[in-house]
Amino acid sequence: MSTDEIVRRLSELNLLSSELDLTESDRNKMVQQVSVYANRFISGLAQVKGFSERKPGSLAITNQKISLAQLLDIYQKEVAETGINAASGTHLGYIPGGGIFTSALADFIAAVTNPYAGVYFASPGAVTIENEVIIWLKAVFSFPASAVGNLTSGGSISALIAFTAARDKYGVKNERIRQSVVYLSEQAHHSAQKALRIIGLEDVLIRYVPLDDHHKIKIQALNELIESDIAHGLHPFLIVGTAGTTDTGSIDPLNEMADLAAKHNLWFHVDAAYGGFFILTSKKEQFKGIERADSLIVDPHKSMFLPYGLGAVLIKDKTAVLHSNHYAASYMQDAAANELVQSPSNVSPELTKHFRGLRLWLPLQLHGINPFITCLEEKLLLIHYFRQRLSKLGFSLGPEPDLSVSYFWYPFKSDADEKNKQLMDAIHADGDVFLSSSVITGRYVIRIALLAFRTKKETVDKAVAMIQRCLEKIK
Repeated sequence: MSTDEIVRRLSELNLLSSELDLTESDRNKMVQQVSVYANRFISGLAQVKGFSERKPGSLAITNQKISLAQLLDIYQKEVAETGINAASGTHLGYIPGGGIFTSALADFIAAVTNPYAGVYFASPGAVTIENEVIIWLKAVFSFPASAVGNLTSGGSISALIAFTAARDKYGVKNERIRQSVVYLSEQAHHSAQKALRIIGLEDVLIRYVPLDDHHKIKIQALNELIESDIAHGLHPFLIVGTAGTTDTGSIDPLNEMADLAAKHNLWFHVDAAYGGFFILTSKKEQFKGIERADSLIVDPHKSMFLPYGLGAVLIKDKTAVLHSNHYAASYMQDAAANELVQSPSNVSPELTKHFRGLRLWLPLQLHGINPFITCLEEKLLLIHYFRQRLSKLGFSLGPEPDLSVSYFWYPFKSDADEKNKQLMDAIHADGDVFLSSSVITGRYVIRIALLAFRTKKETVDKAVAMIQRCLEKIK
């Protein structure tokens, strides 16, 4: 191909490819359309149901052009109006997410500017913001300045990073895997077992520690299990505590667990994905000992009310983390290690990563911390209000929760589990608010999780009215 032909062909390609780089006028029109949609969506949240059983229609990619106005209409009908309305205050099942608007603005800015936040050299400003968020988290949980951290997509990847560091520190590999022991609660989140499997520890011995009546780990039972395993020549290496269980909102006795970890030289990991930021509230004393953990995970997209996709992990042993994630870390000097942990890619499996830090940094800078704390205090009070309302309707309640999750069931005189399942089905069919179910100590129960920042007293009143309405259908 001659030079003239190449130039002519490039001109043709440029005409078509330039469509991806919109003009300012087109950008303004699109931003305005999205802004109108976002405002209409948020303004309508108070009137929409928390859950819809309707399945979406076709969302196939056909390679045919569709206008943004049409796409927003499709999105509203086939995405926003199906399943759980996770942006609504009526999402009271599982562990609700958040979706504060200022965090969405941060994501928009991050996507438009598109900095590479994996390596300090590539974007010193973006990486500095990521590291400042980690520094802030270390202060919240009283972790030492020497600890390292990473902003992840959520608790599952955070746990994977933490457990990999523990595995490598204690040399759990090859034939030693089947002799190594992990201690956790049956109330521990399933992401713990998932992470162990992913990092090659599917065959470790897992001890489920007995729980007390409030679903917390029994310290004496944990100590007895550890001492028995040591006496039998096994290799205990990891204790997992939970600061806010998904099912019951319970906080394990973290300080006593830290004592046992120190006594037996074990890695102490705390899963605070859901409950961690309640340490900022009147519940702070219940978190005593969390600062002694070797690793800690927490999800700002839960109890800091951010959109899904921001978790965090803090780990005290810098050498172990670098050994797991940077091939040269095992023999680097401390000064070099300090430079290595400056880049998020060296303390995480991710090399390419979304610039996640802005979605927490910007809201904290705009709002300060007080509105977040106030929201958390509100949820603590709302769970007590809900339990009082339900008790008056004759429901049986689980133990007083540490945080903002509780469970309940109706004491039907016969076939209680089956009728509570029918009640759950009726609640889902109604959909005014979204609740979820679980099986706890062999009993089928219904759960409520109060965490969404838009959940207010009126929401709880709506939930109680719906439960009462559905109960009448089952009796």
